[in-house]
Amino acid sequence: LRLDKMTIAALEAVLKLYRDPDRLAQRLPTLRLLTRTQAEIQAAAERIAPAVAKALGEHATVQVLPCKSQIGSGSLPVDRLPSACIAIGAATGAKRAGSFPDRLAGSLRGLPRPVIGRVVEGQLRLDLRCLEGQAQEREFIEQLSRLTPLRSG
Repeated sequence: LRLDKMTIAALEAVLKLYRDPDRLAQRLPTLRLLTRTQAEIQAAAERIAPAVAKALGEHATVQVLPCKSQIGSGSLPVDRLPSACIAIGAATGAKRAGSFPDRLAGSLRGLPRPVIGRVVEGQLRLDLRCLEGQAQEREFIEQLSRLTPLRSG
C-alpha cells in the first residue's frame, strides 16, 4: 500500500480529531448527523411539514411519521437508527394516485439542491436526519416554491 503526501496529511488531520472524543461529534459532520436524536429530528419535521403541505396544496397529504435511517450499505447494511420523516401521499380521490410519489420524487430531485426520498407504502418519505440547522431548513422550505406543478389527473 502506497500513500501520497496529501492522503497521509488528510489521514493525520482526521486522526487528530479523535484525540478529543468529547468534541468529536461537533467536528465530524457524519458523526454529528449519526448521533442526532429522534426527538431532535421529529421537532425539525414538525416545523417543516406545514410548509410542505402549503407548497403541495390540495395535491397531497402530509404527515410526520417515525422512520429508520439506513446508516450504511457496505459495512453496516442492515443497521438502522430511529429517525423521523415527512410522509407525503396523494390527496384522497386523486387520479393516478399511485404515480404521485414518483412524480413528486422526480420534482424534488430537480430542485437546485436536490432532495432525495424513498417511496414506501404509496408515500414519498423524506427522512430529515441529514437536514441540519435552521439555515438548511429555511433553504429546503424556500426551494419548495420551485417544484414542478403536480397535477392529480
